[in-house]
Amino acid sequence: MNTTLPVVVIIVYVLLLTVVALRARAATEFADFSVARRALPLALVFGSLAATYVGPVFTIGFVGKGFSSGFLFWGIGLAYAAQNILVGLFIAPRLRALGNCYTLGDVVGQKYDRTCQILAGVISVGVCAGLSAVMAKAGGDVLRSAFLLPHWSAVVIVVGIAALYATFGGLKASVFTDAFHCAAFAILLPVALIWILVSHPNPGAATFAKEAANATIAGFNSTSPMQIVGLLTAFLLGETLIPPYANLALASKTTAVSRNSFILAGLFSIAWFAVMIALGIAARTVIFGDPPEDYVLMILIESTIPKFGNSLLLVVLLSVIMSSLDSLLNAGAVVFTQDIIKPFKRLSDDAALNIGRCATIAIAVTAYAGAVVIKSIVSGLLVCYTIWAPAILPALIIGLWVKRPHPLAGILSMGVGTIVAIVFEFVYHSAISIPTIIPALGAGLLAYALGHWMEKTKFGA
Repeated sequence: MNTTLPVVVIIVYVLLLTVVALRARAATEFADFSVARRALPLALVFGSLAATYVGPVFTIGFVGKGFSSGFLFWGIGLAYAAQNILVGLFIAPRLRALGNCYTLGDVVGQKYDRTCQILAGVISVGVCAGLSAVMAKAGGDVLRSAFLLPHWSAVVIVVGIAALYATFGGLKASVFTDAFHCAAFAILLPVALIWILVSHPNPGAATFAKEAANATIAGFNSTSPMQIVGLLTAFLLGETLIPPYANLALASKTTAVSRNSFILAGLFSIAWFAVMIALGIAARTVIFGDPPEDYVLMILIESTIPKFGNSLLLVVLLSVIMSSLDSLLNAGAVVFTQDIIKPFKRLSDDAALNIGRCATIAIAVTAYAGAVVIKSIVSGLLVCYTIWAPAILPALIIGLWVKRPHPLAGILSMGVGTIVAIVFEFVYHSAISIPTIIPALGAGLLAYALGHWMEKTKFGA
């Protein structure tokens, strides 16, 4: 394709993004860098959550899934929306009500002890790096498709831009740019769907309904009931309060802002998933053959949208990816500083800020290295989900609700959940016939119960 117009549009986009980030001002203190002084209003928290929720997995990935399995994945996406609404109702306000917490590890440390905080920090940084690699891979795919660049150089550009303003602007710049991204793609991608349905002769109502039925039936026929249970579990629990979301809950101005932002963003995601699945189904009447799922949206846009609109939508896809990537880079850097370095060494505010900035760059480099080996967006995301939920959620959620949680229970739960997830996901993947997240989550819960019983028996508490 002619790359002149996309290049111009993307340059203009990057300049606008820079202006938006500069408006947020560079972080001058660690409180700015990490939780934006806990002063974020509803509009910014909602915008950032929505932008991060509907990242590349729920745009590029879900369009591909709509193409191959119809509305099956919309139903699975509803589990994700339900999770965020439940977090808003029951968990986010409790997080915000805790004092002097910058990260989820701080919360775990406050409820259990310092060892639990460090362990939670290590797991959180690892998951942030893994998710960042998934987002970097998606961004590289978009740029490679638009400009025929080598994938490695496309990933460098995407990671470099996100790392630049995440490093110097911190959470506030990330939130401002996310709100900008949210406004862009919340308008343009639904408009693209309407354009395709109205202007293209094939996706009429009858044809669309037929393709939707065929794709959905094929999706159910190719997915076993146990796989569906595993996917529902992964999307319900796998991204619950990952570090970027936890940081936004802690950075909200009030507990009401924290609660309402998660609820509204969860409701928004229901409509977004429907639009993405619909785009995938519409693509079935335009794209012939069996393209890789991660390229369906880009092929559809190039085949049906006029050149200028095509360029705008490429920018929107980059926006979607940047929203998730910058949040993950910032969250991972804050966690590294607060939960891994500070427990061992007292830091001045300037030292903490500088370590956070260096950690942002280090995680960005790690994300680049991971991006070049990830095979698909959805599969990479599910691996991160499989580790996060068993490793963190039992200790975190029980700790928020139990009056006196025992440290040994938290340590055993996080350790066992992580080990079981990694072993069955990477070492003995064929040893079980059910999704790894289910036995790993069960192992984490059993380990928590064992640790609780051991400490209760020991101290008679």
